[in-house]
Amino acid sequence: MKALVYGGPGKKDWTEVPDPQLLEPTDAIVRIDTTTICGTDLHILKGDVPAVQSGRILGHEGVGTVTEAGSAVTGLAAGDRVIISCIKSCGQCPNCKSGLYSHCLGSEGASGIGWVFGHLIDGTQAEYVRVPYAANSLYKLPEGVSDEQAVMLSDILPTGFEIGVQYGRVKPGDTVAVIGAGPVGLAVVATAGLYGAAAVVAVDLDENRLERAREFGATHTVASSAPDWKDQVLAVTDGAGVDVAVEAVGIPETFQMAVDLVRPGGNVANVGVHGRPVELHLEDLWIRNINISMGLVNANTTPMLLRLVEQQKIAAEMFATHHFTLDNILEAYDTFGRAAETKALKVVITRE
Repeated sequence: MKALVYGGPGKKDWTEVPDPQLLEPTDAIVRIDTTTICGTDLHILKGDVPAVQSGRILGHEGVGTVTEAGSAVTGLAAGDRVIISCIKSCGQCPNCKSGLYSHCLGSEGASGIGWVFGHLIDGTQAEYVRVPYAANSLYKLPEGVSDEQAVMLSDILPTGFEIGVQYGRVKPGDTVAVIGAGPVGLAVVATAGLYGAAAVVAVDLDENRLERAREFGATHTVASSAPDWKDQVLAVTDGAGVDVAVEAVGIPETFQMAVDLVRPGGNVANVGVHGRPVELHLEDLWIRNINISMGLVNANTTPMLLRLVEQQKIAAEMFATHHFTLDNILEAYDTFGRAAETKALKVVITRE
């Protein structure tokens, strides 16, 4: 088959590789029908995730068709249309039983890491992929949900909701600031209302993304290039500070912005993947009673979010801005990597 193979920092190639094989009775092989590119893939290509070794097939989001299932796989059969969760779950270890799928202790890859695709094992930017613990890591798709909608449930929607909204402790009536209106930031915007946020303020440098944020449900938008950007956000709260500040970029400057915006007793939810250290000024923060959270998505809310997409309560298809085929995946990377210029949110990459 052909796949997008990582060749070390700054290097990738669409090339022939061996077909995946069942290694365990709990495995399944899935033909990739639709995949996409995540900001984390760009971090990998920059060398920010050293655990990813040269030769690894990239990608951790996908929708496909089961072609083969191991003897221990229940509830799935060849021909089933499925979402491939970005997080694998054995379903048996103490962490999985508590819903902490991101730290699945199953034997696949490395202990304690649920994110394996395109990281510790070969990923989804390929014609086929091997899925460990398939019964718990694949979600059957209802007829009314398209591949384009479903692929957004592999990662960005659960990530935005779980790490931004749930970890950020959003509650009814809150004012939420989302720093960074990229795909994951927009997923926070799109799902903050599920927990009753009264106001959602999107902050970004890019005017196009601020316009998109309004389409996704932001009640206010602020250009961070404005000299008074902070005052504009605080004005929404009569100067008190936001209840929840979500960092969805992954650089020190935006983390500091989130800290600067939150009210005493509020919550800072870090969603962005950081490639370098961030200063945490505890000498100033301790007296403000701020809760700071962060984490890798568990994807334990995927079934609930899938139901909302199916009932058209979440317009997942709005994330898709560009379309490519697998044979043009290098062009898709170029488009996604120049998002400010191309106005890309999520590039949808299909088999044909």
